[in-house]
Amino acid sequence: MLSAHEVTRVVGGKALIDRVSASFERSQLSLVIGPNGAGKSTLIKLLSKQLRADAGTIAYDSTNVRAITERELAKIRAVLSQSVELSFPLRVWEVVMMGRYPHFGGRPGPADEEIVDQLMTFFDVTEFADRDYQTLSGGERQRVNFARVLGQLWRTGHEPAPTNADAAKTGCRFLFLDEPLTFLDIRHQIDFMKKVRKFSDAPDVVTVGVVHDLNLAARFADQVVLLNEGEVVATGAPSNVLTQQNIRNVFAVEPTFVSIDQSNVHIVFD
Repeated sequence: MLSAHEVTRVVGGKALIDRVSASFERSQLSLVIGPNGAGKSTLIKLLSKQLRADAGTIAYDSTNVRAITERELAKIRAVLSQSVELSFPLRVWEVVMMGRYPHFGGRPGPADEEIVDQLMTFFDVTEFADRDYQTLSGGERQRVNFARVLGQLWRTGHEPAPTNADAAKTGCRFLFLDEPLTFLDIRHQIDFMKKVRKFSDAPDVVTVGVVHDLNLAARFADQVVLLNEGEVVATGAPSNVLTQQNIRNVFAVEPTFVSIDQSNVHIVFD
């Protein structure tokens, strides 16, 4: 479990995040939404310890994140940012292997190489293995980077899947996604979200992401956190957060809800 209590971040006298409290459970995909400038990316950076809160506490499995060393954090926490720039040439296989660096010293072992191969297959980038990363398109780079990021948290197929009791004993893996759909076309956006959803179902995984598309949040999230001006407006199941009043008040647009089938609703904006 991941919890934030009264978290605040102030820059230039302005509170980018203002006394935010929220909890994020295992086996759930939690998505943060809100207009530009709402504080979404800042919150992700605070939760993942990329930024330090000016007030409040953030805990991973009841342990204050400030008490976790960067070395240990790298083994249990992974972050996919909006874009990643590499200023020197690397093969795609080498980029994905970077995700395994926290787990070995010197040279990668057979398990690390197996994980890289599995991830490249999972994200359909095996054909790029020997390509120079810098020659890829933006969408191809994003897929490679997600393979790299999950390399920090991925388990080989030889390891037994943890049960809920195991997760309680060994702690969680934490995945953070900061606008991960940047550069992806619609097919790969849907495919990406399905893969995130599948990974997030594991009993020892906590996933928190930022998305702009409210329909994707409605379709894939277990929990939605709606931010505006650095404050939590609403949190809970998508159907309870993505209401006409909330959308109208926060995004200043008029939504229309269109039923697709018995379980899905599509939001159209006027």
